[in-house]
Amino acid sequence: MSKLSSLCVYCGSGNGNDPAFLKAAADLGQAMAEAGIRLVYGGGNTGLMGTVARAVLANGGQVTGIIPEFLKDREVMLQGADDMIVVPDMHTRKQLMFDRADAFVALPGGVGTLEEVVEQLTWSQLGQHSKPILIADINGFWKPLLSLFEHMRETEFIRNGFAVHYLVAERAEDILPLLADATHERADEAEPGSILKKL
Repeated sequence: MSKLSSLCVYCGSGNGNDPAFLKAAADLGQAMAEAGIRLVYGGGNTGLMGTVARAVLANGGQVTGIIPEFLKDREVMLQGADDMIVVPDMHTRKQLMFDRADAFVALPGGVGTLEEVVEQLTWSQLGQHSKPILIADINGFWKPLLSLFEHMRETEFIRNGFAVHYLVAERAEDILPLLADATHERADEAEPGSILKKL
Protein backbone atom coordinates (compact mmCIF):
# COMPACT_ATOMS: atom_id res chain seq x y z
CA MET A 1 0.00 0.00 0.00
CA SER A 2 1.48 3.34 -0.99
CA LYS A 3 -1.60 5.57 -0.97
CA LEU A 4 -3.93 6.42 1.88
CA SER A 5 -7.42 5.66 0.59
CA SER A 6 -9.40 5.16 3.81
CA LEU A 7 -9.02 6.55 7.29
CA CYS A 8 -10.65 5.37 10.50
CA VAL A 9 -11.45 8.31 12.79
CA TYR A 10 -12.10 7.64 16.47
CA CYS A 11 -13.73 10.54 18.31
CA GLY A 12 -16.38 11.52 20.81
CA SER A 13 -20.13 11.18 20.42
CA GLY A 14 -20.27 14.49 22.31
CA ASN A 15 -18.87 17.89 21.34
CA GLY A 16 -16.67 18.60 24.34
CA ASN A 17 -16.43 22.11 25.77
CA ASP A 18 -13.81 23.56 23.44
CA PRO A 19 -14.96 24.88 20.02
CA ALA A 20 -11.56 23.87 18.64
CA PHE A 21 -12.60 20.21 18.85
CA LEU A 22 -15.60 20.69 16.56
CA LYS A 23 -13.57 22.82 14.18
CA ALA A 24 -10.84 20.16 13.97
CA ALA A 25 -13.44 17.48 13.19
CA ALA A 26 -15.03 19.62 10.47
CA ASP A 27 -11.66 20.60 8.98
CA LEU A 28 -10.47 16.99 8.93
CA GLY A 29 -13.67 15.82 7.24
CA GLN A 30 -13.38 18.48 4.56
CA ALA A 31 -9.70 17.69 3.96
CA MET A 32 -10.47 13.97 3.66
CA ALA A 33 -13.18 14.57 1.08
CA GLU A 34 -10.94 16.88 -0.93
CA ALA A 35 -8.14 14.29 -0.87
CA GLY A 36 -10.46 11.44 -1.90
CA ILE A 37 -9.96 9.58 1.39
CA ARG A 38 -12.94 7.55 2.60
CA LEU A 39 -14.02 8.01 6.21
CA VAL A 40 -14.46 4.86 8.28
CA TYR A 41 -16.08 5.62 11.62
CA GLY A 42 -18.61 4.55 14.21
CA GLY A 43 -21.74 5.54 12.30
CA GLY A 44 -23.20 8.11 14.69
CA ASN A 45 -24.62 11.55 13.89
CA THR A 46 -23.89 13.22 17.24
CA GLY A 47 -20.86 15.02 18.60
CA LEU A 48 -17.52 14.99 16.83
CA MET A 49 -18.49 11.73 15.11
CA GLY A 50 -21.40 13.40 13.34
CA THR A 51 -19.39 16.53 12.60
CA VAL A 52 -16.57 14.76 10.79
CA ALA A 53 -18.97 12.53 8.83
CA ARG A 54 -21.22 15.38 7.74
CA ALA A 55 -18.18 17.42 6.67
CA VAL A 56 -16.98 14.54 4.49
CA LEU A 57 -20.42 14.18 2.87
CA ALA A 58 -20.90 17.92 2.44
CA ASN A 59 -17.69 18.10 0.45
CA GLY A 60 -18.47 15.16 -1.82
CA GLY A 61 -16.56 12.49 0.08
CA GLN A 62 -17.42 8.90 0.94
CA VAL A 63 -18.39 7.60 4.37
CA THR A 64 -18.52 4.09 5.79
CA GLY A 65 -20.32 3.96 9.12
CA ILE A 66 -20.21 0.87 11.32
CA ILE A 67 -22.60 0.88 14.26
CA PRO A 68 -23.88 -1.80 16.65
CA GLU A 69 -27.60 -2.41 16.70
CA PHE A 70 -27.92 -1.27 20.32
CA LEU A 71 -26.33 2.13 19.55
CA LYS A 72 -28.47 3.03 16.51
CA ASP A 73 -30.76 5.22 18.62
CA ARG A 74 -28.34 6.33 21.32
CA GLU A 75 -25.76 7.68 18.87
CA VAL A 76 -28.45 8.61 16.30
CA MET A 77 -27.29 6.67 13.26
CA LEU A 78 -26.20 8.97 10.43
CA GLN A 79 -28.58 9.17 7.49
CA GLY A 80 -27.02 9.69 4.07
CA ALA A 81 -23.83 7.71 4.42
CA ASP A 82 -23.18 5.76 1.24
CA ASP A 83 -22.19 2.69 3.26
CA MET A 84 -23.81 2.07 6.67
CA ILE A 85 -23.21 -1.29 8.29
CA VAL A 86 -25.20 -2.40 11.35
CA VAL A 87 -23.40 -5.06 13.38
CA PRO A 88 -24.43 -7.13 16.41
CA ASP A 89 -21.80 -5.97 18.91
CA MET A 90 -18.81 -3.74 19.66
CA HIS A 91 -16.23 -6.41 18.87
CA THR A 92 -17.57 -6.81 15.33
CA ARG A 93 -17.68 -3.03 14.92
CA LYS A 94 -14.04 -2.59 15.91
CA GLN A 95 -12.84 -5.46 13.74
CA LEU A 96 -14.64 -4.12 10.66
CA MET A 97 -13.32 -0.61 11.30
CA PHE A 98 -9.81 -2.07 11.43
CA ASP A 99 -10.31 -4.17 8.29
CA ARG A 100 -11.62 -1.26 6.20
CA ALA A 101 -9.06 1.37 7.21
CA ASP A 102 -5.53 2.10 6.02
CA ALA A 103 -4.72 4.23 9.08
CA PHE A 104 -6.25 5.53 12.32
CA VAL A 105 -6.76 8.94 13.92
CA ALA A 106 -7.91 9.72 17.44
CA LEU A 107 -9.60 13.10 17.77
CA PRO A 108 -10.74 14.18 21.25
CA GLY A 109 -13.25 11.85 22.87
CA GLY A 110 -14.17 9.89 25.97
CA VAL A 111 -13.36 6.44 27.29
CA GLY A 112 -14.71 4.75 24.14
CA THR A 113 -12.34 6.75 21.96
CA LEU A 114 -9.50 6.03 24.38
CA GLU A 115 -10.25 2.31 24.35
CA GLU A 116 -10.38 2.15 20.56
CA VAL A 117 -7.08 3.92 19.93
CA VAL A 118 -5.27 2.09 22.74
CA GLU A 119 -6.41 -1.22 21.25
CA GLN A 120 -4.85 -0.27 17.90
CA LEU A 121 -1.65 0.81 19.69
CA THR A 122 -1.56 -2.53 21.51
CA TRP A 123 -2.05 -4.54 18.32
CA SER A 124 0.73 -2.52 16.69
CA GLN A 125 3.02 -3.00 19.70
CA LEU A 126 2.49 -6.77 19.46
CA GLY A 127 3.26 -6.80 15.74
CA GLN A 128 -0.28 -7.56 14.58
CA HIS A 129 -0.40 -4.64 12.15
CA SER A 130 1.73 -1.76 10.89
CA LYS A 131 -0.98 0.71 9.91
CA PRO A 132 -0.17 4.28 10.97
CA ILE A 133 -1.85 5.58 14.13
CA LEU A 134 -2.10 9.31 14.80
CA ILE A 135 -3.14 11.06 17.98
CA ALA A 136 -4.68 14.45 17.19
CA ASP A 137 -3.67 16.46 20.24
CA ILE A 138 -6.02 19.37 19.60
CA ASN A 139 -5.43 22.12 22.19
CA GLY A 140 -3.45 19.64 24.28
CA PHE A 141 -6.41 17.27 24.77
CA TRP A 142 -4.28 14.11 24.69
CA LYS A 143 -1.29 15.49 26.61
CA PRO A 144 -2.12 13.49 29.78
CA LEU A 145 -2.17 10.28 27.72
CA LEU A 146 1.12 11.15 26.01
CA SER A 147 2.62 11.89 29.42
CA LEU A 148 1.37 8.53 30.67
CA PHE A 149 3.06 6.76 27.74
CA GLU A 150 6.31 8.52 28.63
CA HIS A 151 5.88 7.49 32.27
CA MET A 152 5.37 3.88 31.14
CA ARG A 153 8.63 4.10 29.17
CA GLU A 154 10.51 5.62 32.10
CA THR A 155 9.27 2.90 34.45
CA GLU A 156 10.07 0.22 31.84
CA PHE A 157 6.56 -1.09 31.35
CA ILE A 158 7.04 -0.08 27.73
CA ARG A 159 10.36 -1.84 27.14
CA ASN A 160 12.92 -1.99 24.36
CA GLY A 161 11.56 -4.14 21.58
CA PHE A 162 7.97 -3.35 22.58
CA ALA A 163 7.78 0.33 21.72
CA VAL A 164 4.43 2.01 21.18
CA HIS A 165 4.38 3.57 17.72
CA TYR A 166 2.25 6.61 16.95
CA LEU A 167 2.26 10.01 15.31
CA VAL A 168 1.11 13.23 16.95
CA ALA A 169 -0.50 16.23 15.25
CA GLU A 170 -1.53 19.37 17.11
CA ARG A 171 -3.46 20.86 14.17
CA ALA A 172 -6.11 19.29 11.95
CA GLU A 173 -4.30 20.44 8.80
CA ASP A 174 -1.24 18.39 9.75
CA ILE A 175 -3.08 15.07 10.09
CA LEU A 176 -3.30 13.96 6.45
CA PRO A 177 0.24 15.05 5.46
CA LEU A 178 1.71 13.14 8.42
CA LEU A 179 -0.32 10.05 7.58
CA ALA A 180 0.54 10.26 3.89
CA ASP A 181 4.24 10.33 4.75
CA ALA A 182 3.84 7.45 7.19
CA THR A 183 1.86 5.39 4.68
CA HIS A 184 4.53 5.98 2.03
CA GLU A 185 7.27 5.05 4.50
CA ARG A 186 5.43 1.90 5.44
CA ALA A 187 5.15 0.88 1.78
CA ASP A 188 8.88 1.43 1.30
CA GLU A 189 9.98 -0.56 4.36
CA ALA A 190 12.37 -3.36 3.45
CA GLU A 191 10.93 -5.88 5.89
CA PRO A 192 7.28 -6.92 5.55
CA GLY A 193 5.32 -6.02 8.62
CA SER A 194 7.90 -3.59 9.97
CA ILE A 195 6.45 -0.70 11.91
CA LEU A 196 7.09 3.02 11.77
CA LYS A 197 9.24 4.60 14.42
CA LYS A 198 7.46 6.73 16.95
CA LEU A 199 7.73 10.44 16.09
